[in-house]
Amino acid sequence: MLLVTKRRSKGRLVCWWSAGIASSVAAAVALKKLGHEHTESIVAYCDTSASEHPDNARFLADCERWYGQPIIKLRSTAYVDTWDVYEKTRWLVGVNGARCTTELKKLVRRAFEQPDDVQVSGFTTDEPHRAERFQQNNPEIDARFPLLEAKLSHADCHALLRESGIDIPAMYRLGYRNNNCLGCVKGGAGYWNKIRQDFPDVFDRMAHMERELDVAILKRTVGGKRLRLFLDELPKGTGRYDAEPEVECGVACGITLDVINREDET
Repeated sequence: MLLVTKRRSKGRLVCWWSAGIASSVAAAVALKKLGHEHTESIVAYCDTSASEHPDNARFLADCERWYGQPIIKLRSTAYVDTWDVYEKTRWLVGVNGARCTTELKKLVRRAFEQPDDVQVSGFTTDEPHRAERFQQNNPEIDARFPLLEAKLSHADCHALLRESGIDIPAMYRLGYRNNNCLGCVKGGAGYWNKIRQDFPDVFDRMAHMERELDVAILKRTVGGKRLRLFLDELPKGTGRYDAEPEVECGVACGITLDVINREDET
């Protein structure tokens, strides 16, 4: 069950935008429904665009027009992009996650936060467990989850963007279930074989990076043992991207912009 969110302050409303469909719709809903309750309403982006698909710049501009305000870009002062993190830290991914996420997003976000912020995240009805985990791991944050409150799924968010006249980002059109950096080190075998097909230069660069660092993103089981599987050893066709984590639903029907435009019921 989702934990009860706090209502401690009327300071800044900070909507965290990530170039994903869910976070983009969450910001629109929050600005409309909650913006009047706060001293300032902000849409903020931990800018990893240097490592993302170039179409994200178009999507960001479309969202700014939709919101009627700019999206604030926050950047690391230590690293240029994900590749810079890999090269300088000599680290890709481990049991505690990806170093690039920590350096380019978590630390940047913490530097921007203020104690009385109310922070908006784009968790949908497909992932209430992620909202619970976020609250449990960040008890100091006054969090709001407008998509959960409005009972909106990933598919609903797709439909709302379409109705708003905004094309979804290119990575979704290519069949990816999220809009992460190109060549995400948290991806599985199916994901990396799709990257090899769609972005062979990214695949080759990561394969070289693995060998340079002597670190493999993937694992394989041989004789009951978990062994490293380097990308340059990955057989084509291995893995099922559609069966890997972070599944998004298909397009919903019957969802309208009334979800954003209607007044809250009393």
